[in-house]
Amino acid sequence: MCRLFGMSAAPHRVHATFWLLDAEDSLAEQSRRMPDGTGLGTFASDGTPRVEKQPLAAYEDRQFALEARERESETFVAHVRYATTGEVVPANTHPFEQKGRLFAHNGVIEDLPTLEAELGDYRDLVRGDTDSERFFALITRHIDEHDGDVGAAVAAAVGWIADNLRVLALNFVLVSADEMWAFRYPDAHDLLVLLRRPGGPGGRRHLEHASGAGTVRARSGALATLPAVVVATEQMDEDPGWESLCPGELLHVEPNQEVARTMILDRPPKHRLTLDDLTGRAAAAQAPSHR
Repeated sequence: MCRLFGMSAAPHRVHATFWLLDAEDSLAEQSRRMPDGTGLGTFASDGTPRVEKQPLAAYEDRQFALEARERESETFVAHVRYATTGEVVPANTHPFEQKGRLFAHNGVIEDLPTLEAELGDYRDLVRGDTDSERFFALITRHIDEHDGDVGAAVAAAVGWIADNLRVLALNFVLVSADEMWAFRYPDAHDLLVLLRRPGGPGGRRHLEHASGAGTVRARSGALATLPAVVVATEQMDEDPGWESLCPGELLHVEPNQEVARTMILDRPPKHRLTLDDLTGRAAAAQAPSHR
């Protein structure tokens, strides 16, 4: 299962340090558990997106993911990929950028020719051959059609996919320079949110988050005195405030850190995939051992 991490400290720009693979031990596990790519997305002060990503097709590539990366941004998105569709190349590595927004996905969508047909001219935004990038392009199409209303666009896109394509999971994090959205659907994989108070539960501590499998570690000294909203595929510290998003629930963090949680899809997919339906890399990537 891929790892997602999203964070908003808006309206404040904060420094945060990321390790996309936290230890050499995470590179020494069985090959079936080896990540296929890592990526980090941030924004410059003028709102320009910055994407740093690397497929882990060779040992020397993995050094990229082990390096500490200190970046300043209002919003952040990090992703560790276990490939399901698409080769292990930069074009297929998350996060993806389209029209000034960044996107990372955890799940599987099938029937890609049908999805491509639905994209129309927005197929031109797609550079690789993953289901995730095509999913993002469909959301982008609907954002334009809904005059920039991302919530309405996501509802339209995920509703169409749920009715027309075979789906295991549509979990994603989407960020602009000062906003963040996260969505969980259906219940195949968890997606958690933490509304972190300044200093965490004790009121005096910097942010220090780490996944249990040695992938994705984040640290920010600024969050000892500032609030933040964090989204992740698993609970990443001892804070009791972590909550699972409900299946079909869209989280929106506004530029002033106002948080809205809205149920936008309250029906199951018409063509639901299970882990037993997957084969090859898709099955290995989505297996519980990657959690």
